[in-house]
Amino acid sequence: MPPTARRGGLLRRDHAVLALALQPAAATAAARPVGHPRAARPADRPARTDGAVLVTPDLADFRATVRRWCRDHVPADWRAAQTGASDAEFVAFQKAWFAELREAGYAVPHWPAQWGGGMSVAEQVVLYSELAAHDAPRLVLAFVGIHHAAATLLVAGTEDQRRRHLPAILDGEIWVQGFSEPEAGSDLAGLRTTARRVGDGYVVNGQKLWASGGLHADWCLLLARTDPDARKRHGISYFLLDMRTPGIDVRPIRNAVGDSHFCEIFLNDVVIPATGLVGEENRGWQVAQATLGAERGMTMLELAERLGNAGFAWLLEACGRPGPDGHRPLDDSAVRDRLAQFEIEISGLRGLCRDVVDSSEAGTAGPADASVVKLYYSELLQRMTDFGAEIGGLPAHTRLTKPASSGWESGSWMLDFIGSWEWTIPGGTSEIQRTIIAERGLGLPREPSAL
Repeated sequence: MPPTARRGGLLRRDHAVLALALQPAAATAAARPVGHPRAARPADRPARTDGAVLVTPDLADFRATVRRWCRDHVPADWRAAQTGASDAEFVAFQKAWFAELREAGYAVPHWPAQWGGGMSVAEQVVLYSELAAHDAPRLVLAFVGIHHAAATLLVAGTEDQRRRHLPAILDGEIWVQGFSEPEAGSDLAGLRTTARRVGDGYVVNGQKLWASGGLHADWCLLLARTDPDARKRHGISYFLLDMRTPGIDVRPIRNAVGDSHFCEIFLNDVVIPATGLVGEENRGWQVAQATLGAERGMTMLELAERLGNAGFAWLLEACGRPGPDGHRPLDDSAVRDRLAQFEIEISGLRGLCRDVVDSSEAGTAGPADASVVKLYYSELLQRMTDFGAEIGGLPAHTRLTKPASSGWESGSWMLDFIGSWEWTIPGGTSEIQRTIIAERGLGLPREPSAL
């Protein structure tokens, strides 16, 4: 029996799901010329496909409800208002938008019902597809809290930890992930930050790097080494760290255009009470898998929907805009071919994401499924933004501001392209994803260095 047949997941299915996912795009492209007015702001556009979601009367009613809410509540001018926004304006906007979603019951649909969620998988797919279709702002600041922190607490936290933090996250508590270090990025198990047991707590010393949103965080998900003599993955513990604790120094990392989304966190004799330990001491590597697992499935589907709606709309708009000579890029058959290929790939990405969501819910996900989706999305994003920067010409290269609450599908092409490279690095580089797919998904021999 071939290795792929044994291992399950996307790779076992001989790409059948991908072939099925491509069919709607081909049919759509045949029925509608590329350059269709869809390039306009997508506020009045329904979500483009239902994919594998069975459309029942109840689900259709739910979609209509979400669509009405989006038309009434998504700010029509938010992109303009968030372009060039100060940090204070960005934080205020993010908190206000999160509060709107929370009041509607749309902020944490993936959480259990007892904690404020309870939506079915099919309803979540509808919700995220409609939010994307209406070009809603992203929850940038809340992301780590509602996904990574919540997943960790629900899987490995104590009841007291859940009761303390889940309601606070729903009230707007902001979290940062303190995993990566200067010498422990892709090789996370090589981290050097230490946590030494002293009395009824731990004294932490070390440095964390690439901490997204660290300047605004209230709490941190922290990995630290509690047994320096244990093998790399066996001496790590997982902590919840109050960012107001003395000894913490957060420093912004400013990129070439002045943004400081990433931060460094320096920890100097920081005391964490024993109640901040998640799971067992020296078993933090296992707990961290729950955190990293939150990046699978639905979070990737949301990103795919945004890329396929706003991202593709901006690309069509750029290709339909006449240049100084009156010529539109869209008049070039090579450009139309590229756009058609992107639409096909977006449909494939949607299909893959929804398959991972379904298989994860059913407990049949393969060990490399998340890597397939992450690799597909990040490299497609990179190609699309690169093409947008090429089509946009000099104006695209000199526009140095983008909406602060958007993702990397803002239409500020050079900034989007620069930002797209971030997606091929965090959560495992593209090279690491390919290795995971080869070894865990296809059953190929491990790299010699990993033996």
